[in-house]
Amino acid sequence: METGLRDNVAVVTGASSGIGAATAIAMGREGARVALTYKGSEGAAQEVAERVREAGGESLPIRLALEDPSSIGAAIGEVTDRWGGIDVLVANAVRWPQARADEGRAEALPLSEWQESLRTNLEGTIATINAALPAMRGRGWGRIVLISSSVADEGQPGPNPYGVGKSALWGLARQLAWDVGRDGILVNVIGTGFTVTERNLATFGHEVREAVASQIPSRRLSSPEEVANLVVFLASRANGNITGEQILEGSSTGRSAHVM
Repeated sequence: METGLRDNVAVVTGASSGIGAATAIAMGREGARVALTYKGSEGAAQEVAERVREAGGESLPIRLALEDPSSIGAAIGEVTDRWGGIDVLVANAVRWPQARADEGRAEALPLSEWQESLRTNLEGTIATINAALPAMRGRGWGRIVLISSSVADEGQPGPNPYGVGKSALWGLARQLAWDVGRDGILVNVIGTGFTVTERNLATFGHEVREAVASQIPSRRLSSPEEVANLVVFLASRANGNITGEQILEGSSTGRSAHVM
């Protein structure tokens, strides 16, 4: 399959580990110029950048914090100054939940946690898109892929601002698709199920992973590389006209709750 990504400029946020890192490397394998962002793990991002270069692409690790609009503008500006534009944005960066409500009661979760989570995950993603859009419109072509979660579709016990923020990405994609489609830009969302990332392996034991896998038709969990392959397709010229859609990767068939 010809992706047409060679020499294209791709920005992958939250790319120092997990799905973001796998996506950056997969983009490099296609010959893309990859700006991979990190918030605090500069060393890990440098290692991913080297793997992107080994895979055949160019790379540029840049700091970007979703809660800091100035860092978003600076990062996007550095990309356009270096490579002259942006073709692809993969919005993968996320603020993980910082607090849990006692006994899973909605009223027990501080309002401040809702505010910080939604402002970071939703508003920070919107700010990143807004910063990148002028460069895409200028090229008359672009692809935006938002990384959501199956929690947005299936829910999870207890109040979950993370899941609410991830749900909002679907609505964002549906609305944004109408605005940017006339400029040759397609916008889609991937709702990932439990993916075998370093974080999930360290957080959840074998029994939890087996229980989640038993709810998936294939009876196995997706790897970050498998999610990355889907991102590459949606972000490439092989995707001719799919836009405003949510695609679930490695999700269960029911509505029974599982971990993120």
